[in-house]
Amino acid sequence: MKNITIITTLLLTVAFISCKKDTSSADVTPTPPATTEAMYFPPNNSSVWETKSITSLGWNQNAVQPLKDYLNQINTKSFMILVNGRIVMEEYFNGHNATATWEWNSAGKTLVSAMTGIAQQEGLLNINTRASQYLGFGWTSEPLAKENLITSKNLLSMTSGINDANELVITANLTYLADAGTRWSYHNVFQKLMDVVAAASNQNFETYFNNKLKNKIGMEGFWNYGLIYKIYHSNTRSMARFGVLALNKGKWMNEQILNEPFFNESINASQNINPSYGYLWWLNGKPNYMVPGGQTMFQGSLIPNAPSDLYAAMGAKDQRIYVVPSKKMVVVRMGEPSDPLNPSFALSGFDSTIWTKINAVIN
Repeated sequence: MKNITIITTLLLTVAFISCKKDTSSADVTPTPPATTEAMYFPPNNSSVWETKSITSLGWNQNAVQPLKDYLNQINTKSFMILVNGRIVMEEYFNGHNATATWEWNSAGKTLVSAMTGIAQQEGLLNINTRASQYLGFGWTSEPLAKENLITSKNLLSMTSGINDANELVITANLTYLADAGTRWSYHNVFQKLMDVVAAASNQNFETYFNNKLKNKIGMEGFWNYGLIYKIYHSNTRSMARFGVLALNKGKWMNEQILNEPFFNESINASQNINPSYGYLWWLNGKPNYMVPGGQTMFQGSLIPNAPSDLYAAMGAKDQRIYVVPSKKMVVVRMGEPSDPLNPSFALSGFDSTIWTKINAVIN
């Protein structure tokens, strides 16, 4: 009987505690989950741009000066880091300033990629259609049957098969080397996409570019049409604006300027020959890669110490836009070549070293 009384008492105690716990829980308002910071887009026609401090991100302030010192040593003109569209770092070196323009070089290929996508979404062209539909027959010196194999997608993915021995994009130089789609080779012939877009839109390429992209995101800048190269020039913040558009997969504020499906194609392997190349974008985190000027396949990622989801606009003299979705981050570097003896675009120690310095700040 005594044991029964003890057991009954214990059961009543447990029930009381349980009821008390349930009642108190019901009286407490749950803590709401932490809100995700909204993406910021700087207003057009304004110098206003929200900033975010290094300390607010929990980054390493002590590593900032070594990064700046390195940037200065490698002939940098300007450098920016943005998170969620907000400026975290904005630095100018060697007499450069916020209003000065500089050349994008091959980093500007990504602008051409975007314009090709915009023209397609407007129903003006189809990247899977042969380029001669827009350029006319005989735009190359290839046999007609071989020329007709070349689509706009081949130009976007560097798989035209055209001989890359000469950089001057004139008909006489555009000779046959391989069937379109069978050989990856970094080549200036991508510039013919500008002519494709111009013909498809029935207007000058730059006019179409300004109306459909530049003005919509508040960029400043101009195209320089040289004998060999067609190069975009802008200030650093304009380059950063395009980086923010790329981070948001073609969306700016409430407008989807470039449709997301096309942009997703752009930042994924565009062919199976060089998996580290999309539609004129370079892709990190792939098993192997090729570089301009050769046919060697290198094992591993483009930039092993950079985030694997990074995609980049890359140009000669180390012009860079790095976009890192996992960190909601954009990094811009403009300037003279880090190695004056090697000014042409090639993946070198520059990318790895700068990411060592950046990682010291952000990790």
